[in-house]
Amino acid sequence: MMASEHLGTGTIPAPAPPLPRPRERRWLVPLLVALLLAQMAAAMVTTAVRQTPTIDEPVYVVTATDYLHEHRLRYNPEHPPLGKLLIAAGIAPADPHYDPAFPGTQGEAGRHLLYESGNDPGRLMLWARLPVIALTLLGGLVVFAFARDLAGRAAGLVALALYAFCPDVVAHGSLATLDLPMTAFLLTSVWLAWRARNRPRLHVPLAGAALGAAVATKMSALPAIPLLMLLAAWSVWHARAGAGRRRRVLSALGSAGAVLAVALAVVWAAYLAVDPRLGFAPAEPIPPLAGKRALVSGLLPLPPAYGAGLRAQFAMEYYPWEGFLFGRVYTGALWYYLPVALLVKTPLGLLALGAAGAVTVLTVPRLRPAAPYLLLPPALLLAVATTGARDFGTRYALFVPVFLALAGGCVTLWRRRWAEALAGVLALWVAVSSLRTFPYYLPYANEAFGGPARTHRLLHDSNVDWGQDLGALADRLRERYPGERVWLVYKGSGVPSYYGIKAGAPLAVPPERVRGLLVVSDSAAAKARGRLAELIRTSRPVDDVGHSITVYRR
Repeated sequence: MMASEHLGTGTIPAPAPPLPRPRERRWLVPLLVALLLAQMAAAMVTTAVRQTPTIDEPVYVVTATDYLHEHRLRYNPEHPPLGKLLIAAGIAPADPHYDPAFPGTQGEAGRHLLYESGNDPGRLMLWARLPVIALTLLGGLVVFAFARDLAGRAAGLVALALYAFCPDVVAHGSLATLDLPMTAFLLTSVWLAWRARNRPRLHVPLAGAALGAAVATKMSALPAIPLLMLLAAWSVWHARAGAGRRRRVLSALGSAGAVLAVALAVVWAAYLAVDPRLGFAPAEPIPPLAGKRALVSGLLPLPPAYGAGLRAQFAMEYYPWEGFLFGRVYTGALWYYLPVALLVKTPLGLLALGAAGAVTVLTVPRLRPAAPYLLLPPALLLAVATTGARDFGTRYALFVPVFLALAGGCVTLWRRRWAEALAGVLALWVAVSSLRTFPYYLPYANEAFGGPARTHRLLHDSNVDWGQDLGALADRLRERYPGERVWLVYKGSGVPSYYGIKAGAPLAVPPERVRGLLVVSDSAAAKARGRLAELIRTSRPVDDVGHSITVYRR
């Protein structure tokens, strides 16, 4: 059958025979891929070395250490074990000192491990972050391969460039957290489901394994299970185009069941890898839960610890969290928070190319079969995420810029010089914007919103200030303000005294005694009320540390 005849059935077109290429150009594409990933690796490693532990990292690191030493499910039940097992693989060579009998909460245990157990927190955090960095780079290879499968090598290179220079991807790819690993596994599952249109027997179970890895890393991937089952069934339906209708239906249903079965098996395997007995003794009580959500968490065919963690996640949805958006402090959640935050923190070139790529996927006949694979997963997960109660950052929707990068590469299918030139210019704009923010990727905002120096006026928490610049603050105080009196309001998991910061608590004394330097984390300043708001109002900003901490003089 000719390639053109495949277009009507929606299967992947047969590639045209490759044209002879000069020997000296044979390695051009691999070289460009290597260069893009090398600069990304350099950016992530540099960031990982510079940043002190963010708010969530100590919990994941102590949980991973407990896995290594005690093989038990004790800390952080609200997230499944796989991502923390990856972190444990990095921690293992560091062989940290650990007290398994420490009686505190998971947050206290994390700080105790890093700062009170004789470990070097900088060295330990680097080891913990390295597996996530490696997985982020592998995710880049998947982006390249997926876009190349869809639209050719040029599309793969453009998509990889957009991914490799995306500040949010670099920022969270350099931290020992779970958001980027979940996104990488989800992307891989979608890619394998797409490839199942050609070789279903190989790629359907692999898609299920990657989906299981995503669900075994973060529970926010659960809504993707029915969607990936449908995509796998759709792929097999087209792969069996020559078979009878009954056989096609049975094959499609079987593939959906296979994806589900393999995904569930991977989740069980992640828990068994920690404790083969599946014991569960949480360090902190699991909040009670009633109603439909409690019923759902109990009916899932998953380990008891997974159901308990899901109940903990559901319970958090009822907590009155405070949010901050464009200068407004509010309680609860805004459904439009994540879409607005993504507009602020996604490079303009990536937004433009991603939107153009989505249009391309919907309008170009060759790409139209890929539309459900490229557009539905991020749309579904973003829709679910907007119903959450925690407006803390775009890390809850990292899959959006990743799938935008993938779609953006498809613009290269428009065989017009102006389209190719525009794609190149926009990709270059993303690279320049990313390089300009180096090494302050976490507080990045695009040029339309004033850049990273103004992000703290619009957003808070992991969008800007996640406690990552405590070490940089210590260096700044030593270099520019030696001997001056310091008053500190720090929002993070680091221990200021460990870094040599001797500071008073400005909210514990009368305002007239707060003289000298007032240092405030921008997340705390964003939601400041009462005495702290008055202290900031009557002080003069004199310095900025990492676009996440402001130094005032009083």
